[in-house]
Amino acid sequence: MSIATTGTSPTVTDAPGAPESAAAATTSRVAVTRARHLGWWTLAAIVAVSVSLLIGVLVGPVHLPLRGALGELLDHVPFVRIRSGLSATERNVLVNFRLPRVVLGGIVGWMLSSAGAAFQGTFRNPLADPFLLGSAAGAGLGATLIIVYVHSAGHWLIDPVPLAAFVGALAAVFAAYALGAAADRRHSATAILLAGVAVGSFFTAIQTYVQQRHADVLRQVYSFILGRLNVSGWSQVRLVVPYVAVASLVLLLARRHLDVPRVGDEEASAVGMNVRRVRLVVVAAASLGTAAVVAVSGMIGFVGIIVPHAVRLASGASYRRVVPLSMAFGAAFLILADVVARTVQAPAEVPIGVVTAFFGAPFFLVILRTRRGLR
Repeated sequence: MSIATTGTSPTVTDAPGAPESAAAATTSRVAVTRARHLGWWTLAAIVAVSVSLLIGVLVGPVHLPLRGALGELLDHVPFVRIRSGLSATERNVLVNFRLPRVVLGGIVGWMLSSAGAAFQGTFRNPLADPFLLGSAAGAGLGATLIIVYVHSAGHWLIDPVPLAAFVGALAAVFAAYALGAAADRRHSATAILLAGVAVGSFFTAIQTYVQQRHADVLRQVYSFILGRLNVSGWSQVRLVVPYVAVASLVLLLARRHLDVPRVGDEEASAVGMNVRRVRLVVVAAASLGTAAVVAVSGMIGFVGIIVPHAVRLASGASYRRVVPLSMAFGAAFLILADVVARTVQAPAEVPIGVVTAFFGAPFFLVILRTRRGLR
C-alpha cells in the first residue's frame, strides 16, 4: 500500500510487494527467536552436564579440593597442562574410581533418555521407554542365567554377565520386532508394541522360574535388576562407548523424521515418508544403545520417561530439540541420581534404580494430573 498526493488530496494505491515484505520480516523474526531460544537451551544443557560432572567427582568419602579436582580434570584435556596439586592417592581416587563412575553414569543416562525420546516419537506413545520391546526382560534373563550357571567369572577373559545381558536384550528386541512384523505386514506400532509386551512377559516368566530354583543367587540377581554403577576403572566405559556412539549418531540424524509420524502412519506415508524404514532404523539404534548400557548398569527405570517428558514440557514438542536435549539432561540427571544413591545411606549404597523410581513415581502423578505431557 502506498500514498500518492495529487494536489491536496492523497490517493491510496496498491503496492504488491508489501505483503511479501511483511511476511519475510515475520519469518525472519521467528527464525531469530528460535535460534536464540535454541542457544539458551544449548547453554543450559552444557551447564547442567558440567555442574553434575563436578558434583559427581567431588562428592565421596575422600575429600577432594575443588581447585585440585578442576586442575586434574583440565590436565586430561588435550594440549592443556596444569599442575593440580593433588596427592598420588587423591589423583588415583579421582581418575580411577570417581571419574569412571561419573562418566559411565552420564553415558547410561544419555542413552536411556535419548532412546526413550526416540521410542515415544516413533510409536506415538508418551509412556514408551527404552525397555518397551522387552530389552529389560531379555537382559535380566541373560544375566540371571550366567549368574546361576556360571558361579565364577575368574576363568573368563571378560565378565560374562554384561555380555549375556547384552545378548539377551538384543534377542528380546529382535523377537518382538519379528513377531510384530509377522502379525502385521505393515509393521504397525500397535502390533510391535503388543509383541514387545508378550516377549517381555515370556522372558520374565523364565527368569522367575530360574530364580525360584536357585534362591541362593537372588541377591546377585536383584543387584542387577535394581541397577548399579559399581566400576573399578575404565573398562566398562570403553565397552559401551562404541555402541552408544553409533546409536546416538543414528538417533540424531533421524530425529527430524520423528515429528512426522505423530500425525499417523498413513498421513506420514502420504507425504512421502517410509514409516517402516524409519521405525526399523530408530528401533534398531535405540535398542542397540539400550542393550549396551543395560549390560553394564542393570535395569535403571524411569530415566527414559522422566527426562524426555520434562524436556518436552519445557522446550517444546519437536523431536529435533527433544532428542539432543534429552541426551544432555539425561546424563546430568543420572549422574546426580547416582550421587544421591551413594551418599544418602553412606557408607552403604542405595540401588540407583530405587532413586530414579523415587523421583519417577511422583513425576507420573504430576503428568497424569495436568495431562499436558500426554497430549
